[in-house]
Amino acid sequence: MLERKQLKDRTDVTFVLSADTPPGPVSVVGDFNDWKPGTHTLEPRKDGRRAVTVALPGKGVHSFRYLAAGDYWFNEDQADGHDGTNSRLHT
Repeated sequence: MLERKQLKDRTDVTFVLSADTPPGPVSVVGDFNDWKPGTHTLEPRKDGRRAVTVALPGKGVHSFRYLAAGDYWFNEDQADGHDGTNSRLHT
C-alpha cells in the first residue's frame, strides 16, 4: 500500500506492507535511492504493519520494487503502473 502526502516542493510517500508477508526484512529500492538495498528499510508501526517514508521531489515518475530476504524482489500492487519489471509511482 502507498500513502502519499503532497507538500509544496515534494511528496512524502510511505510504503506499507503487512507485518509478516513476506517474512524477514524488506526494503524499498528504486531510482530515488540509486537502487541500493537497505537504504529504505521498512520498520514496524504501532498498527502492526511495516513502513518507510521517502521524500520524493515535486513532479516526477519513479520506478521501484521491494526487496525481501533471500533476494526476493516483488512489486507494489497499488502502484500507479508498471513498466515491465518495476512498479511506477507518479508524484
